[in-house]
Amino acid sequence: MDWALAQAWWPHADHSRFIVSGGTTWHVQQMGDGPDLVLIHGAGGATQSWRNLMPILARHYRCTAMDVPGQGLSKPLPGGRADLNTLTRAISALITDLNLTPKATVAHSAGGAIALRMAEMGAPQPIVAINAALSKFDGIAGWLFPVAAKLLAALPFAPDVFARTGGQPANVKRLLVNTGSTVTDEGLHLYGKLASDPDHVRGTLRMMADWALDGLLTRLPNNPAHTLFIVGDKDGTVPPDVSIKAARRMKNAHIHHFETLGHLAHEEAAEDVARVILAHLNQKKPRQ
Repeated sequence: MDWALAQAWWPHADHSRFIVSGGTTWHVQQMGDGPDLVLIHGAGGATQSWRNLMPILARHYRCTAMDVPGQGLSKPLPGGRADLNTLTRAISALITDLNLTPKATVAHSAGGAIALRMAEMGAPQPIVAINAALSKFDGIAGWLFPVAAKLLAALPFAPDVFARTGGQPANVKRLLVNTGSTVTDEGLHLYGKLASDPDHVRGTLRMMADWALDGLLTRLPNNPAHTLFIVGDKDGTVPPDVSIKAARRMKNAHIHHFETLGHLAHEEAAEDVARVILAHLNQKKPRQ
């Protein structure tokens, strides 16, 4: 994706900067003052996913969000790998290079797995995981989908084909409706831009192809992070029961439900989600 073109429509473009770390170039957005708060998006998204939530959290924290390598405006990592351990080490190194001392991590979907792995690898600050993607594919999809993703990511023209079809407004709208969230016209436009970019599609396919959570899930009872799972009960992408089961297996985890929100809860109701996050980070019980 070309920043010279994207900056005209990218949310909060004036807060964007590009950082070289770990042999690649990252797109990073920072705003606010105070203790450091790191935001990690999920597969298929980018920093645009935080466009509504980050300005609210930035009233209290210095917020830093990055595009995961290969997605959005960040370049792939050397070698192109995008598995959980590789991404976790790369993001941890970026945090160090930015001289951040995070008080907490806020993560969405697959970003929740990265945040929990970071906690295992020596960064056990509190985590807020929004509709965390912490389940394996069931049945035949458990082996078929990763294989298919690997093949598609390896085919030179597949991302271009996906971008031409997936970025069409009707297809983007259908995909977002299936998340269970009510997305604004701005959201449809932004996800359409991402879905129509072959590099972003290629990076997303690579992340899905490399993704394996078996070890992380096995070790959940020993994970040291104080974790709040925010669950949109209308989530059509990651079943709410995924977060419920994960919280039950952890030593210090809690659940907050939003009955009317879906997978993109932080985009459709940023003020409500921010209130719960801030209460958790201040160790106060939010009102239901």
